[in-house]
Amino acid sequence: MGRYRILVATGASLFAGSHNRVQLWLVGARGETELELQLRPARGQKEEFEHEVPEDLGPLQFVKLRKHHSLVDDAWFCDRITVRGPGAYEEAAFPCYRWVQGDGVLCLPEATARLAGNNALDVFQRHREEELKERRQIYRWATWKEGLPLTIAAGCEDDLPANMRFHEEKRLDFEWTLKAGALEIVLKRVYTLLSSWTSLEDFDLIFWGQKSPLAEKVHQRWRDDELFGYQFLNGANPMLLRRCISLPSRLVLPSGMEELQAQLERELQNGSLFEADFILLDGIPANMIRGEKQYLAAPLVMLKMDPSGKLLPMVIQIQPPSPISPTPPLFLPSDPPLAWLLAKTWVRNSDFQLHQLQYHLLNTHLLAEVIAVATMRCLPGLHPVFKLLMPHIRYTMEINTRARTQLISDGGIFDKAVSTGGGGHVHLLRRALAQLTYRSLCPLDDLADRRLLGTPGALYACDALRLWEITARYVEGIVHLFYHGDDVVKGDPELQAWCREITEVGLCQAQERGFPVSFQSQNQLCHFLTMCVFTCTAQHGAINQGQVPLGHHKEKYFSDSKAKSVLNQFQTDLENLEREITARNEQLDLPYEYLKPSHIENSVTI
Repeated sequence: MGRYRILVATGASLFAGSHNRVQLWLVGARGETELELQLRPARGQKEEFEHEVPEDLGPLQFVKLRKHHSLVDDAWFCDRITVRGPGAYEEAAFPCYRWVQGDGVLCLPEATARLAGNNALDVFQRHREEELKERRQIYRWATWKEGLPLTIAAGCEDDLPANMRFHEEKRLDFEWTLKAGALEIVLKRVYTLLSSWTSLEDFDLIFWGQKSPLAEKVHQRWRDDELFGYQFLNGANPMLLRRCISLPSRLVLPSGMEELQAQLERELQNGSLFEADFILLDGIPANMIRGEKQYLAAPLVMLKMDPSGKLLPMVIQIQPPSPISPTPPLFLPSDPPLAWLLAKTWVRNSDFQLHQLQYHLLNTHLLAEVIAVATMRCLPGLHPVFKLLMPHIRYTMEINTRARTQLISDGGIFDKAVSTGGGGHVHLLRRALAQLTYRSLCPLDDLADRRLLGTPGALYACDALRLWEITARYVEGIVHLFYHGDDVVKGDPELQAWCREITEVGLCQAQERGFPVSFQSQNQLCHFLTMCVFTCTAQHGAINQGQVPLGHHKEKYFSDSKAKSVLNQFQTDLENLEREITARNEQLDLPYEYLKPSHIENSVTI
């Protein structure tokens, strides 16, 4: 005879509770018992019960649950179930964090992370094999466009598995934000409909609505060369700038520009010459919007860093040389102010195209989706890497599905309003994928390849390296708890299948671009996992600000104290970095806040 205390926690989101009756069983190493409960879970509540069991069940292995319904299948979002058994048995946790619907039996294993075994009689081994078999039927790959990373098979968000959908509050917030933004655009359009703009100051007519201190400063200084250069280091797209070791071959200087040639060579010798080359846009077909032909530039910007650390433009070439224009025109800071400003505006327009399509959509959103689908297909819930990654892939499938049906779809926002729409954006994504290397996703390698390590005033680089270091320490702490040597890594079939699924399947044979097809050591695994977490959190935060503080997810996937201690240290490290960045920013005229941990979401969700 033993008394068991059961605590059932229901999610706090809207509609998480259920009016249906829930039936539970406890399954131990020595037996199984049904709990005679009439549980009707309520939203956000923790309901506690005690139950007498006539026999010793032994160490608990599973909690099974089944939701009964008569007329209406009222789905229930179960957070977790914890059970404290009699005597010396420790409290056992059974995380769920999913919707319970239909009338089938859902089996929740005890939360201790476990690697795959080779004992076919082991109950946990059988469970993980059955779980993956079911998941591979639910989470299927699809091709959105040939030559691009694979996606989740879903024609719209309603086709997604229920557990990958936005919770109701997230959906309402997302849709309200879209409507508020659209309303602001309409109001500004009406406000300016009857008046024509005659000067740059007329931009003030639409500079109202949602603002930030940073936006105010940019508004005041957007024409300045200093801000123009600063944005390549610390703006929304700090991924294009690189230090020169030679003059670019596409930079053709006509006769009469010997002085500029000498200046460029002098900066080159001093190690203070930089370039931003938008050649990826060359030849991309431009959109047609409401019957009007649009245009795309593929600029080259040469910049110098002066002794005070300011990055300043020296020359802009709008298009590369071509048979029609073997010596394309160059624009200089000494040109008439509006001509120079127009050249810089073309650069910012081109930067928008690469920022949104290459560095934001492809390098964070689509990559995160590949990681998410591969994780659901290859790693069971008991796997430590699954528990590590789950907080960082939440909602990604839905936000990307919405993008494919509303933003970059045929007739979507890109087709209606962006110069690369109408098909050019797909061509650009294919080109960008060909350049997507494993090294480019790892800040230390990427910054080294672009020769930006140690560059004065490079705040993105500084903060990205710190966040990578903190994330790596967190990942290593978890990995070393479960993989006690390289042989354990090499011998994990689920992990190796996950690696191949990402590189060979989701990323379309990306081993040619340096992505691994197997893990041969602890270090190699840690590096790859750090890249995954960093891409889904910090890198996306640097490119597109989010809403959920990194490291502070409410889901508790790990149950053992050592793993919890590693997560707690991760949170402490992030809090320390937050204080350091805040103190530094107080000394800056233009604070860099994109990589403050409190500004970084846990996953790609917006």
